[in-house]
Amino acid sequence: MNTILGAGGPSANALTRELLAHGENIRLVSRRPSKFTDEKIEWKKADLLDYKQLLKACQGSTVIYMCAGLVYDSGIWEQQWPVIMQNLIQVTQQAGARLIFFDNVYMYGLVKGPMLETTPYNPLSKKGEVRAKIATQLMEEVKTGNIQATIVRAADFYGTDSMNSFLDMMVLNKYAAGQRAQWIGDPKVLHNFTFIPDTGKAMYLLGKNPESGNQIWHLPTAAPLTGNEFIELAAEIYNVQPRAFNINKFLLRLAGLFEKTAAGTVELYYQYDHDYNLDSSKFEKAFDFRPTTYRNGVRLMSETLYPKK
Repeated sequence: MNTILGAGGPSANALTRELLAHGENIRLVSRRPSKFTDEKIEWKKADLLDYKQLLKACQGSTVIYMCAGLVYDSGIWEQQWPVIMQNLIQVTQQAGARLIFFDNVYMYGLVKGPMLETTPYNPLSKKGEVRAKIATQLMEEVKTGNIQATIVRAADFYGTDSMNSFLDMMVLNKYAAGQRAQWIGDPKVLHNFTFIPDTGKAMYLLGKNPESGNQIWHLPTAAPLTGNEFIELAAEIYNVQPRAFNINKFLLRLAGLFEKTAAGTVELYYQYDHDYNLDSSKFEKAFDFRPTTYRNGVRLMSETLYPKK
């Protein structure tokens, strides 16, 4: 049984579709009912902060995929992520399952050059400190042989159906509506994005190959482009002028007075005024996998989730 925690989120949905495409049995776990309906799917209600509920939801699992996220608030992360991680470790042990934990790159901090699976943790934000702590806790359990667990990490992502990506929300959706795009940070620096459907394919491969466990993987992500190059590419595909408004740190902090996600992004602004390059060559070589190109990914979004209005 493949159990997905955090059902309904972008990465969970991508993984669900991939598992369904391969005829796998799936248990979706979340606090709200799933929108997926298929004979291969069952839904369980559980709060990740409640150990007993989580254990009950995960019994009989072969692989547990942790795809849930929390409200974008440092205080909530500091309170809840340690509890959730401890619950995950204990539940994975009790269920005798493998855990695949979907993570981000905040723990790396500002990195000169590519971010690798071996890059030391040097968080520059409260969120990054939390992520570093729980990732270290999980891999310590792996080293002692207590559980089988894998950490997977993605860059900022795009190609979602929930508007949780600034590339989707501030560029593709804007151009689809004939509006001027917005770009956070310096458009002259490099940044890469992970295409969400690729995360589903990659997690499926990791789940089906137990020998890939007990280590960290960066999910397949195309090489970075500058913000200006992204704007030019998206404008070409949407057949609009490459107009964009740059949001600097001051404007982001101002927006944060009215919008919590913007407020939570201020401490991570270093990701947007310096080069940001997630290297996924380890995964690409191991699984002979080529990340979706930005041209193909953006074109697909222009034909599906964000068509021109």
